[in-house]
Amino acid sequence: MRKAVPAALPVVVKIGSSSLTDASGEIDDTSIESLVGQLVALRSTGNAPVLVSSGAIAAGLPQLGISERPRTIADLQVAAAVGQTKLMARYGALFEVHGIGVGQVLLTKDVLGSRAQYLNARAALERMIALGIVPIINENDTVAVDEVRLGDNDQLAAIAAHLVGAGMLVILTDTDGLYSDDPRVSATAEFLAAVEHTDAILDRIRETTTTGALGSGGVSTKIVAARMAAFSGVPTVIAPSASDDAVARAVRGEDVGTWIDPRPSSLPARKLWIAFGVVTSGRICIDAGAEGAIRDSGRSLLAAGVSSVSGSFTRSQAVEVVSRDGHAVAKGLVRMSASEVAEVIGSHSSVAGGEVIHRDDLVILDVNPR
Repeated sequence: MRKAVPAALPVVVKIGSSSLTDASGEIDDTSIESLVGQLVALRSTGNAPVLVSSGAIAAGLPQLGISERPRTIADLQVAAAVGQTKLMARYGALFEVHGIGVGQVLLTKDVLGSRAQYLNARAALERMIALGIVPIINENDTVAVDEVRLGDNDQLAAIAAHLVGAGMLVILTDTDGLYSDDPRVSATAEFLAAVEHTDAILDRIRETTTTGALGSGGVSTKIVAARMAAFSGVPTVIAPSASDDAVARAVRGEDVGTWIDPRPSSLPARKLWIAFGVVTSGRICIDAGAEGAIRDSGRSLLAAGVSSVSGSFTRSQAVEVVSRDGHAVAKGLVRMSASEVAEVIGSHSSVAGGEVIHRDDLVILDVNPR
């Protein structure tokens, strides 16, 4: 399964809060120096590094006298504002030693939800790479609220991998990679050296994992990110941050961490934007017949197959399409508002006035149908 990354392609590297900070929440010099060293080495091989770095909130906590991740939005925003400054100053100083400049990129879901802003973000990142600047990406926690937050940097890293046309996504974490169960509590936990992004074991792992004290992610979010990257045709390696050469080994295609194999071909750019760039504004529940039609036959979603609708979306907004048991099947841009869909539930398309979601605006996301 494993393959080396061609020299011309960028590599997105994501590192989490627990891997960058010590027990008190302070930035750990050894960890951040090791990371920068790996990215400098990566750049010398012709693979432009793009860093998605957590740690801003955690780095800001000591100055606020807080030992755990805050629960209120105001405290999170203040911690992010303080910590982001400290974090970027440290990155800038370390890269400057090697004559390399860095650029801070702060994103929120509403930026990615606008097609024009999405393309602008992609153009800016591509230009930074062309100029030899290392982009350092984080979610804009200082101004973001729940409605526009992605929620974790793992997913942001997967989106970044698509934006820059990466050859690989490397997620550095404080474990060796993925295990079939939590190795801290299960003696039978098996290390997973390589899996397909469609493997059902990933679903089971997602359902049994939790979030860390300082970060917003966990094993579950890394699996989601790997599957997002897979739709872009990008392989993911979840590797140990404690290793000084994990990134280099992953890029060379060597056995390190867990390799997650992508789809054999990427979705078109517009469908990737629909799937992962646009804010979901509602939900449409469909029956088994409609599920089979859109999944197996590539058809549009018609009113006849709709069972119920929730949310207050308008035309052209994105909605999640779910089965009757609530299992996510697809995501798409609707051609009717929520009230219009509610009025034509179960109706023939000739009565409903057309498709609810045209197949060109519909992306199948369910990798393991139930």
